[in-house]
Amino acid sequence: MSDDAIPAATLIVVRDSASGPPELLMVERAAGMAFAAGALVFPGGRIDDADRALACALDVDANAVAAVRETIEETAIPVGLAPAPSEAAARELQSALIADEPFGGLLSAGSLSIDASSLTPFARWVPKFHAVRRFDTLFFVARCPAGKWRPQVVEGECAGAAWITAADVLERERRGEARLIFPTRRTLERLALHADFEAIRADALAHPIEPVTPWVEERHGEKFITIPADLGFPVTQERLNGLWRG
Repeated sequence: MSDDAIPAATLIVVRDSASGPPELLMVERAAGMAFAAGALVFPGGRIDDADRALACALDVDANAVAAVRETIEETAIPVGLAPAPSEAAARELQSALIADEPFGGLLSAGSLSIDASSLTPFARWVPKFHAVRRFDTLFFVARCPAGKWRPQVVEGECAGAAWITAADVLERERRGEARLIFPTRRTLERLALHADFEAIRADALAHPIEPVTPWVEERHGEKFITIPADLGFPVTQERLNGLWRG
């Protein structure tokens, strides 16, 4: 990972719908957060030393450990756990994580394991928009466990959470009802191309996971934020003027 960027992981949780496009689990960051305050994002956060130690003990990727832990902590939806706990058990797990109980101990106590194979790498974003706080974030995609999971958010970190289609999020932003940072918008545009989880996963497997670091290009006197054209994203440029960077 980049020497000057904070390692992080994000989990795109997908729930198929019988009547339309798949729904995605998204959280609204609290207004007081230092980074991307008020933005709609996918659950996730930085990888800490405990994640690395647990990953080593379980012989899995630390990115996957962090993605699973953060999703449970932020929403109480236990993606990537085997066996999938009940809704009540998942909320108890969330409460324990909020109280800073070690994730590894909680997994052992509940006879749970991390099923890293259920998470598929989707993209890796390393923007340079922020000189002070930059992130090197691996995005995973995973299917939501069976059942009617209702997200429960953590007060102070998330202002809300909901299941919503990619197209609906993009439309909400267009109407000025939601805020999106650049990597989230590009990811939603890509997700909106697909009719179900399997199509999204196939898209992830069809493209290399290379660092996406946007750069500025000038054309006809106007500046554009640009990303590579061969990594699966249908929109690869956006005008720099007016771009919200979180």
